[in-house]
Amino acid sequence: MIEGSHTLDLELLRTFQVVAQTGSLAATAEVRHRTLSAISMQMKRLETELDVRLLDRGSRGVTLTSSGDVLLGEARELLRVHDTLVSRFNGERLSGRVRLGIPEDYARELLDDTLPQFMARYPGILLDVTTDTSGRLARALGKRQLDLAIVLDHAMGLEGGETLWHPTPVWAGPVQGALHRETVLPLAVHPEQCPYRHLATEALDAAQRPWRAIFTSTSIHAVEKAIETGMAIGVLDRERVTTAMRALDESDGMPPLRRCIARLHFAKAIDNASQPAVDALAQLLRERLQGRGPWQRDALSGRDLGQKTRA
Repeated sequence: MIEGSHTLDLELLRTFQVVAQTGSLAATAEVRHRTLSAISMQMKRLETELDVRLLDRGSRGVTLTSSGDVLLGEARELLRVHDTLVSRFNGERLSGRVRLGIPEDYARELLDDTLPQFMARYPGILLDVTTDTSGRLARALGKRQLDLAIVLDHAMGLEGGETLWHPTPVWAGPVQGALHRETVLPLAVHPEQCPYRHLATEALDAAQRPWRAIFTSTSIHAVEKAIETGMAIGVLDRERVTTAMRALDESDGMPPLRRCIARLHFAKAIDNASQPAVDALAQLLRERLQGRGPWQRDALSGRDLGQKTRA
């Protein structure tokens, strides 16, 4: 056990936090610019110093033990306080205001860790966050109401952008019942200008399948509840399919859906005083989301959502 005169190396905690975010020692090595053996040794050292097993290692990566879950919460808070203190006196002295837009579907994951980390690292920056459908976020970018936004493709009037990750949209229905066999398919969707709504209606229209939007909401949680309770069918990111739902495909008579891309977009004009702050947030979003998206945080806290949805 750690004695009173001993202190934890904060770099071990930073590495542990990345392991918890990626679910992979190899991915952590890439993020931390270390060798795989060095990352493995750091985790063994941390477990030795705390005299507790923090990780369950398996063929598909690593997950946190119950002790690891506890440490993750404490480590995040400790690193947040540490980084805020250092930044205030001798750290990143960036200032300005950043207006970020994110799809409501991903707000929980980004608010869980990435955005609090940014605020701790740059306490002098004012961060304003807006959640909405991708279409509305695209329109806000065009009106300079946002500085940058994460937007799914198929948003009207928005081109280019930097690819962050590839979501996997799927048809989702309740575990019980056969709503997907209805002559007129009942849909739970977001309002117009939502890419997933566009994907759903586009696929159904191409298949000449009648449909009716019986439940419309800007809230992803309300849409999910409408699906879980057997009110309607919807299109969700595969990672959002809960145990009260099941993913549907062509074997269930549902038409195929086009794939999606989540991209980072910038406003065409950003105030000069805020540009460094915008660039700093953009770089953190690239580091945390590029190639893997926000979902790893859930998987690493012990819930393998990707596997769950296939059950």
